Amino acid sequence: MSHQHVDTTPGTMVSHCSRRTFLKGAALAGAAATFPGLLAGCGSSSAEVPLEQKIAQMLMVGFRGLTLEKSNYIYRDIRDYRIGGVILFDRDALLKTYGRNIVSPSQLQGLTASLRAISQTPLFIAVDQEGGKIVRLKESYGFPPTVSAQYLGTLNDPAVTRLYADSIGATLAENGLNMNFAPVVDLNINPASPAIGALERSFSADPDVVTRHARIFVETHDRNRVATCFKHFPGHGSASVDSHLGFVDVTHTWSPIELEPYRRLISEGSARMVMTAHVFNTTIDPTLPATLSPAFINGILRQQLGFDGVVVTDDLQMQGLTQFFDYKTIVERSILAGVDIILVSNNLNYDPEITPTTISHVLELVRSGRITEQRIDQSYRRIMALKQRLAG
Repeated sequence: MSHQHVDTTPGTMVSHCSRRTFLKGAALAGAAATFPGLLAGCGSSSAEVPLEQKIAQMLMVGFRGLTLEKSNYIYRDIRDYRIGGVILFDRDALLKTYGRNIVSPSQLQGLTASLRAISQTPLFIAVDQEGGKIVRLKESYGFPPTVSAQYLGTLNDPAVTRLYADSIGATLAENGLNMNFAPVVDLNINPASPAIGALERSFSADPDVVTRHARIFVETHDRNRVATCFKHFPGHGSASVDSHLGFVDVTHTWSPIELEPYRRLISEGSARMVMTAHVFNTTIDPTLPATLSPAFINGILRQQLGFDGVVVTDDLQMQGLTQFFDYKTIVERSILAGVDIILVSNNLNYDPEITPTTISHVLELVRSGRITEQRIDQSYRRIMALKQRLAG
């Protein structure tokens, strides 16, 4: 597919504006005041938004807490820095305990309402709710049951997939979430792959099956105004190692067929977001993993496959990156590679100052000329366009 040109003219915003917000409460008034072009009529430009706020929109951060307390850094990050989103977990990986952000529907609804209420702009509230073993809203907490992607792909009955996918989308919407880091479109090339196949996260090794069922997830979530995210680009299904834990090299196992679900879904307009994988493939980039690689993101994903939507990193605290690069290098290279949202779960590490640290670092990169403000504008417009889509 031909490359879709990205308009990088300063001040360009998407043309269709909506007064309706995808989340209720104080977020609407705050968003209309801060981003008049987002929710209150067209003609406003991104040039009116301070650079610091554009950078903050590129941040998605995790935190601890079942309720939102003013003493929690995430309160400051949302209210004062105006970050673009948060990610919620039920388990704290660092502490090895449960009860991090999710324990019941009523508790989760209270938390998400509190998060929205202090946000000056519509806020992405994200979760991994794939189904099966990878769920944060568990049946044991009072949420509806789910099944794995592998179960659905093996059954290969679109009606059943639609039933479960719609249940997931509706459950997230009812509980104040508007972004699901799903579906997985990795091909099940290596059924023993510890991060994918062994956890039953892939629909199939057949790209036709993966595409069919991933499309249903997008359709059902769209109806519930929940953004979906294809992962893990350019394909994690052949890997023999988990990138949470260290170096993942797919040079000798990856094949171009792993791009097929992306190619088909992007070409038909079904791709809302794409998450990168921290995998090395030295035939495409001899030195950088996909998350940090212009060859993968700007080259393959954006130019060859024609994707001009939001690209989000997998968690930047995963050892697949941190054992090779320091955090500042990871942030710089990911933005230069074409990433729009920097995801820091604060679940594998815990840094309450990650937001001000990151904003300051990116500001310095822009001021020094290492990253152009035009590059930040690109990401800002993609993010705000997706938020408008969710607004309807």
